[in-house]
Amino acid sequence: MARNTSKTYGLKPSQRAAPVAKSPRTKAAKREIAQVVLERLKVEYPDAHCELDHSNAFELLCATILSAQCTDVRVNMVTPALFKAYPTAEALSVAKVEDVEEIVRTTGFFRAKAKSLVGMANRLVDHHDGKVPRTIAELVPLPGVGRKTANVILGNAFDINEGIVVDTHVQRLARRFGLTREPDPIRIEKELMPLFPQEDWALLSHLLIWHGRRTCFARKPDCERCVVNDVCPSVGAE
Repeated sequence: MARNTSKTYGLKPSQRAAPVAKSPRTKAAKREIAQVVLERLKVEYPDAHCELDHSNAFELLCATILSAQCTDVRVNMVTPALFKAYPTAEALSVAKVEDVEEIVRTTGFFRAKAKSLVGMANRLVDHHDGKVPRTIAELVPLPGVGRKTANVILGNAFDINEGIVVDTHVQRLARRFGLTREPDPIRIEKELMPLFPQEDWALLSHLLIWHGRRTCFARKPDCERCVVNDVCPSVGAE
């Protein structure tokens, strides 16, 4: 796709604002870019979804813990055996950590992840009757779970838009689009939330992740093919 250099953001004439120079500095400019990004990526990736295979909230929680510093593809190769051996929190809570280590070994940091999985399952059994809770306040204390993982669970298992998942792709794209200059994921999340409709927060993460994996690569973004290259202040910068 050829680059659109008109800087009109793809909006109707009545909706167009003044061109953004190098990087948007006002909230209004950021909201305009955010609107275009959301609308176009919805069209570009109509099937965007969580790419961690799961059939329930517990499986998604296990898979998300394993996904730290690991690809979704690798996690999906490991989880069938994990879910077969330990289909519930109750089953995983009494597992030997060494046995779990053998199953998740190829995901990296397998000892820490196995310990987190068993610890998470124990806390679910002890404090939540074996069920995955539905609030960030209850999810974050679980071993291996931070705000990002909690947002993954809420948005994908329960369809609750309480926050925005900020992984490496979301962080990279948000900065390239000029929507934030923050390096910290939590601060990035706080800056993104007012720019997008709350009902789209979970979907937004998927759209940005899919775009990051398919077009806006970390080392060499494919700006020529990018559907939002006319609103991105970073086009041609890398």
